[in-house]
Amino acid sequence: MKLIENLKRSEWSQVLRRPTKSVDDIENIVNDVFSAVKANGDNAIKSYTAKFDNVELDDIEVTKTEIEEASERVTKELKKAIKLAKKNIKQFHKAQQTDKVFLKTMRGVKCWQEKRPIQKVGLYIPGGTAPLFSTVLMLAIPANIAGCSDIVLCSPPNSEGKIADEILYTAKLCGVTKVIKVGGIQAIAGLTFGTESIPQVYKIFGPGNQYVTVAKQIATKYGVAIDMPAGPSELLVMADESANPAYVASDLLSQAEHGSDSQVILVTTSKKFAEKVNSEVESQLEVLPRKEMATDAINNSKSIVVKDFKTALDLIDEYGPEHFIVATNDDDYFVENIGNAGSVFIGNYTPESAGDYASGTNHTLPTNGFSKAYSGVNLDSFQKSMTFQKISQKGIKNIGPAIELMAEAEGLQAHKNAVTLRLKDLES
Repeated sequence: MKLIENLKRSEWSQVLRRPTKSVDDIENIVNDVFSAVKANGDNAIKSYTAKFDNVELDDIEVTKTEIEEASERVTKELKKAIKLAKKNIKQFHKAQQTDKVFLKTMRGVKCWQEKRPIQKVGLYIPGGTAPLFSTVLMLAIPANIAGCSDIVLCSPPNSEGKIADEILYTAKLCGVTKVIKVGGIQAIAGLTFGTESIPQVYKIFGPGNQYVTVAKQIATKYGVAIDMPAGPSELLVMADESANPAYVASDLLSQAEHGSDSQVILVTTSKKFAEKVNSEVESQLEVLPRKEMATDAINNSKSIVVKDFKTALDLIDEYGPEHFIVATNDDDYFVENIGNAGSVFIGNYTPESAGDYASGTNHTLPTNGFSKAYSGVNLDSFQKSMTFQKISQKGIKNIGPAIELMAEAEGLQAHKNAVTLRLKDLES
């Protein structure tokens, strides 16, 4: 990792740039795929699957038999671990349920708000370099708690035309209603328009590579909502000499191994500590099965030495990391003051991988600085709030004159008339 000292604030934006392509580089490809899928449905899906995933499929929908057989192949030990994770994730997301908000704003005027599920949702589960069955837990569990009726899962097939056993088992465990063997841009296009095999959905969830991220953004042009622009994974660690360099290095590498376009950053007040971490990174990197991919990500990454915690906090907020680990002699300073981060991990014994799998929080988080404005996936992501109001005769008398005056001031006579007619009837 490149070590940087004495960084000027004017240089922050350049140094903190993500190693991602711009939307312009990808958008033309995405638009071509969308147009083809919209026009030709499953045939286009199969054609692009052959082109991008190097596998030709007769049917893209996973059968119940395939799911049952896949579930049988998952080991008892892994099933137990997945069920433990499910329990914690379900508990945490169920706790996010809220009661109806009801209020009499004035005599005769009742207003309330209720949550209703988004009926049709699409879950995108990456499965290329790593089959992320953990993401099934993170998306399908809150979708079920929310009460979504159609939960459609798309994941790319392997070279044999199959989805990983672990993904299919977890989908079954978490109540997914349909599983489709399709990934990449064509999956997002299928969920956007609907095809012979893929139901059209109202909202698309899930992380993916840069192409999937842009495809999700393009989907919004066609009236489909998305959870967030979640692209390549990233992690920022704030640590000082009170932290364990080996732990910090392991956390940095845990995100670096996601993909060549991932990015990890260490911020520290100690050059000596940064050097220790860099040494640990090099050592631990050598034994990783995904060494080549992690090395590419490390080459995109940096160790930044700052003068004090205040400067560190300002820099971290400017970056807006997806994952933020703090391991210092004053963690509370960062916990209480951090403004922009997808999820925060506190102390030497809270690895980021805990949130990825089993602590209970959701790992589908905003990347690329979007944590400045977006939340990570939560129960509310699968619901929408609906407001209601009921006004009695007494209520319209109380509130009506104000409505008439305001509507007239805005030049909206029909708005005023809607009240005036009722008030006149009540006077007669």
